[in-house]
Amino acid sequence: MQTARTAIARRRAIAALTVRAAFIGGCAIFVCACNTDNQVAAVPDAPTDYRLRHPITIGEADHTLEVFVGTSRGELNATQRAEVTEFAQTWRREATGGVAVDLPVGTNNEHAAAEAMRAIRSILMASGVPANGIIVRGYHPPAINLATIRITYLRIAAQAGPCGLWPQDIGPSFNRNYFENQPPWNAGCATQRNLAAMVTNPADLVQPRAETPAYEKRRTTVIEKYRGGTDTSTQGAQNSTAKISDLGK
Repeated sequence: MQTARTAIARRRAIAALTVRAAFIGGCAIFVCACNTDNQVAAVPDAPTDYRLRHPITIGEADHTLEVFVGTSRGELNATQRAEVTEFAQTWRREATGGVAVDLPVGTNNEHAAAEAMRAIRSILMASGVPANGIIVRGYHPPAINLATIRITYLRIAAQAGPCGLWPQDIGPSFNRNYFENQPPWNAGCATQRNLAAMVTNPADLVQPRAETPAYEKRRTTVIEKYRGGTDTSTQGAQNSTAKISDLGK
């Protein structure tokens, strides 16, 4: 009888240990699953490369010239004429459409601006802007500001940004994302924005320029000299008598 009781007690102990082991294993699996979710969430959504985080895009942007006109003077001065002429020349090189001119309406210099518009139109047309490519519009500026004549055209421009955005904190926090040693969101934005502003031809950021034709006359001369076994260098540089040792004599 005592032996049977001992066997039953052993079976119960083994069963209890089995239940505890299964319970502990289930909790471990649950904890591991939660830890896996946290690791997935810790992966940054934004790329670490600043060129991918703040890409330079190509699009159309306004190029505007403001002409200040007083209330008692309707013609343009010499500096303003030069500015409008330069503006028209840049239009020929980089514009994608016509020219829009905004004239102030309901201001003290409204009549003076209308008279100055005649000179502006003549300069634009003389520089190559067609008459049907000039659009004149009226606008109501704030009364506290001096109303200006705004001349605008669209051009292809490179853009990047905006900069100064900090969507995530870079200081200590309980969020695991801040301990992944990732660069802050704003890193590299100013460099990309400055590069986009400095490039003269935005197409250079996308594809190389085509090569210009070779100078046929000079190339033929050099080849003929090479065939004859003579010196192919420019003779003018060798005939120079200026020497560093002769300075001061």
